[in-house]
Amino acid sequence: MFSLLIIGGTGFFGKSILDCYKRGLLSPWGIDKVIVMSRNSDNFKHNYPELISQGVEFFTGDIATIDYLPRAEYVIHAAASTDASRYLSHNKEEKQNIISATLNYCRLALKFHKNSKVVFCSSGAVYGYQPENVKYLTEDMDLGTIERLDFVKKSYAYAKKDSEYAIQELGQNGLNVSIARCFAFVGKYLPRDQHFAIGNFIADGVAGRDIKVKANNKVYRSYMYADDLVKWLMILAQNSQPQCPIYNVASETEIEIGKLANLVADIFNVSVVYTENNSRPVDRYIPSVKKAINKFGLYDNYGLKESILMSVSR
Repeated sequence: MFSLLIIGGTGFFGKSILDCYKRGLLSPWGIDKVIVMSRNSDNFKHNYPELISQGVEFFTGDIATIDYLPRAEYVIHAAASTDASRYLSHNKEEKQNIISATLNYCRLALKFHKNSKVVFCSSGAVYGYQPENVKYLTEDMDLGTIERLDFVKKSYAYAKKDSEYAIQELGQNGLNVSIARCFAFVGKYLPRDQHFAIGNFIADGVAGRDIKVKANNKVYRSYMYADDLVKWLMILAQNSQPQCPIYNVASETEIEIGKLANLVADIFNVSVVYTENNSRPVDRYIPSVKKAINKFGLYDNYGLKESILMSVSR
């Protein structure tokens, strides 16, 4: 049997992994212990008691400054804030937090995780702005368009890109590592009060409020359900190697934000109010996942409507 260490274990990714573990979905990898690393373990245990099950242990610490890590056969590094408001109010601090967390992890991994299987959760933001004529983002693309992203996304993208370089250096030192470029997701633990459109739409629907679409342009996104996210991360960790393979982790099935709002509104029997004026260029954020499909036979197990329903019914 094996252990899994989640760094950044109390965010959406960490909660989704713990939820899967509790339901036995990590058994294909023989996971019988999950170590959750967090700066606020006590708060997490108080706020999410349903995720505390046999085999779950907590390790309190800040990955950016700590000098010790528990050993584990599998490691998922998902330590990064995705709260857009933090990047607006504390931009340099948040960017530096991501980089420091990665650099310090890499320093410690050389000592504590030489024999581990490690997956680093990066972001599709590293591709930069996706031109309208680029239908899918592929892992080998170098668009050179990060500067065209808005202020918040730009800092996040540069921090993740620098972090990827550090993880690749771990591979050059012989560690088994991989990079998951993650896109957009939906699930029970996705925040419903931040900048995630689908989370806000679900929050409005659950509360019986009109759903407000405020986009100033045509926005296209694709959404993977949390259970699939966890499965893909485990497979990428299992297949990590010194060559540090990179895979997009996402759904390829795109939907325009207005249509997404209508879908959510139909599920909850509420109305949609549009304030969009389409005055800005099209905003696409759609990956290709052909590389993961061809290598591992991965696919989406759930349609978008089913994913939304499971996010509120489970």
